[in-house]
Amino acid sequence: MRAIEISKPGGPEVLSAVERPKPSPSSGEVLIAVKAAGVNRPDIVQRQGFYPPPPGASDIPGLEVAGIVESVGHGVKNIAIGQRVCALLTGGGYAEYGLAYAECVLPIPSGLDFIEAAALPETYFTVWSNLFDRAGLENSDTLLVHGGSSGIGSTAIQLAKAFGSDVIATAGSDDKTEFCKNLGADLVINYRTEDYVQIISEARSAGVNVVLDMVGGDYIDRNIQCMAPEGRHVSIAFLKGPNLTLNMLPVMLKRLTLTGSTLRARDKEFKGAIAQSLHEKVWPLLENKSCVPQIYKTFPLDQAEDAHALMETSEHQGKIILTV
Repeated sequence: MRAIEISKPGGPEVLSAVERPKPSPSSGEVLIAVKAAGVNRPDIVQRQGFYPPPPGASDIPGLEVAGIVESVGHGVKNIAIGQRVCALLTGGGYAEYGLAYAECVLPIPSGLDFIEAAALPETYFTVWSNLFDRAGLENSDTLLVHGGSSGIGSTAIQLAKAFGSDVIATAGSDDKTEFCKNLGADLVINYRTEDYVQIISEARSAGVNVVLDMVGGDYIDRNIQCMAPEGRHVSIAFLKGPNLTLNMLPVMLKRLTLTGSTLRARDKEFKGAIAQSLHEKVWPLLENKSCVPQIYKTFPLDQAEDAHALMETSEHQGKIILTV
């Protein structure tokens, strides 16, 4: 099969098209003939050499795919050969065939094509796990999400609005702020020209209840300034780095919860529980178009280098997808 491997740590140019053996599913696994694969920030970090695959995972990048079930391993039930599915992988998505645990395979919501479906697993698993399971987002809450025009951000805005929350988003250009408004965000702030802490203090004097942060660095201290008592702050990435100097007094006085998570290394049972929640509570929203995957651009698999280069510019609004 054709696949894209990381020849050595480095820039987008280290992604190489190669021939690899077609994998076979072990017990509990599903082999998917990949039609489309999502490109995500963890793929970038892996390519740079800072995010190695967990033990047993493929070294081929790619954490989410959509395609057709080619074969199933022993013990797999309720997944049929020939079925249209999307799946969360531990790696191996940038290829003509990919393996997934059966627990992490979901039917493609009706009305969605393979490209749209490939935009779902990594972002929707991540947002659901962190916003709803970990942070306990409720319909009475105000959410602050940074990077509102990204794949994660656009998903968080739509899901939070679908469940009735007030949503504040930040983005880095006027085009991106307009994009976030069109997704339903109630307040959007251009962080390059505006002080989001000041604007939130004026527009939402009670503060925000939940923060979904992908920036890290000094943003965390500034986020805390925006938060309401009993607020929950969830970190899922660190574009400005994981290290900071933090004044803990506001955390104590406001009784805040600071937490975070990564998804890739969690076991299949944990991810399977998220998949069940998504199928029950979110797939109907995708089918009735309350939530719509935002596709910015597609590239053929062999142009994965170009897809990574685009993602590193941060110009995209929504998801970048590889097609097979």
